[in-house]
Amino acid sequence: MTAATTALARSRQELGDLRCELLRRRPGELAVVMTMGALHGGHTALLQAARTRVGPAGRVMATIFVNPLQFGPGEDYDRYPRGLDADVALCAEHGTDLVFAPGRGDMYPDGPPLVQLHAGPLGDELEGAARPRHFAGVLTVVAKLLGLTRPDVAVLGEKDYQQLVLVRRMVADLDLGVDVLGVATVRDADGLALSSRNRWLSADERTTAQALPAALRAGAAAGREGPAASLGAAAAVLDAAGLQPDYLTLRSPDLGPAPPAGAARLLVAARVGTVRLIDNTPVLLGE
Repeated sequence: MTAATTALARSRQELGDLRCELLRRRPGELAVVMTMGALHGGHTALLQAARTRVGPAGRVMATIFVNPLQFGPGEDYDRYPRGLDADVALCAEHGTDLVFAPGRGDMYPDGPPLVQLHAGPLGDELEGAARPRHFAGVLTVVAKLLGLTRPDVAVLGEKDYQQLVLVRRMVADLDLGVDVLGVATVRDADGLALSSRNRWLSADERTTAQALPAALRAGAAAGREGPAASLGAAAAVLDAAGLQPDYLTLRSPDLGPAPPAGAARLLVAARVGTVRLIDNTPVLLGE
């Protein structure tokens, strides 16, 4: 794929026309990667996974939309990084067939939708406890984008693990008929999970932030000794770095209570300077 083969749709009408043309020319599966732009290596991993899933005969679409519904008062909606030209070029470089980049008025022509999705009990925990209504906004825009793009497969990253779990739950509960594929977190050389917000960290703050992935590694390594040892090892690393987490928790893979043994997920959120970072890793508890 080259840049010349990547189409850009800025409206619903353009999306419909270009999607129909793609379907006519390439009738294979369609995979969608939903983003808020400011694309980085984590996003390109999603695009590559999407292409692997649908194969050369399939189609890969990316959406770029900074969704105001998922930002609360005082959060960083206005300063969230935006750069459509660079994002489209990156999508083209990685073989994306179509980029859908609607404006706010095109996604929400009548203002915030009167009907929005409720994320259920899990939507009020972890990130939801720190950011009320965040997941209602996430699930509402994801449902709208799935309806507009009508993919066979939606590809999401495990870095936003709670979001991945909730999207899977929504798709299953509402019978949306989309396969949700999770892709492992992509990390920088220093271990920090790739995130558009990392650019706001100073050099010293970035050094401090490396305690998050280090804590997760320590917790995963101690998992064989059980849940308490796993949490204790992770907490010790954060404490040594002077970080007070918003949460550090072990859960089951579907974010229910952690099992005494077996597969689990270790999740952490902490503020470094003015930047709030989240991360997670799989953990195997017990021998």
